[in-house]
Amino acid sequence: MKRIPTCLAALLLGAFALAAHADGLSSLEAFVKTAKSGHAEFTQVVTPPPRNGQAQRPKTSSGSFEFSRPNRFRFDYRKPFEQSIVADGETLWLYDADLNQVTARKQAAVLGSTPAALIASAADLATLKRDFELSDDGSKDGLDWVRATPRASDGQLRALRAGFKGDALAQLEIDDSFGQRSVLSFEHMALNAGVPAARFQFKPPQGAAVLRQ
Repeated sequence: MKRIPTCLAALLLGAFALAAHADGLSSLEAFVKTAKSGHAEFTQVVTPPPRNGQAQRPKTSSGSFEFSRPNRFRFDYRKPFEQSIVADGETLWLYDADLNQVTARKQAAVLGSTPAALIASAADLATLKRDFELSDDGSKDGLDWVRATPRASDGQLRALRAGFKGDALAQLEIDDSFGQRSVLSFEHMALNAGVPAARFQFKPPQGAAVLRQ
């Protein structure tokens, strides 16, 4: 399957730098309170579940990420295929350049208990705890980790781990209910960098097919 599954769009959204703290949970809390905007480069490795008992080859993609609280973010995939995921606060837009196709969904209905909601929406840790069980997950490979498990059992997200190094989120690990695993690694994260509001506005390209769900 050459393309990023659309169900992963809502899971892809936790890519952000935080102030240096002693553990992952403290870093997450600091981010929620202080990080208003930012941008970074990312690499994503998606490993599908085994098929017929055989491991499947991971898929690697890369691009750029931007966010502005509350509820606005943008992923632009450059390799191996051009795709964009844009949340403007009301609508989540998925654009596939190869297909020249746009899918538009109500943002509130799509995100729910996802990394996007966890990172881009909540005002404090108490708000996060309404939807997630949060816990420190130790230190490994030079990173301090926090684990977030959705309280609702009927969503696409099964578990999320975020690893912090210094003042940046270095890695995000996502396991979904389909048995798929996604690992995002971030570089050149800049917080409160004044991302222009226009970056979160999306207009379907001329001639593109638009599907509204």
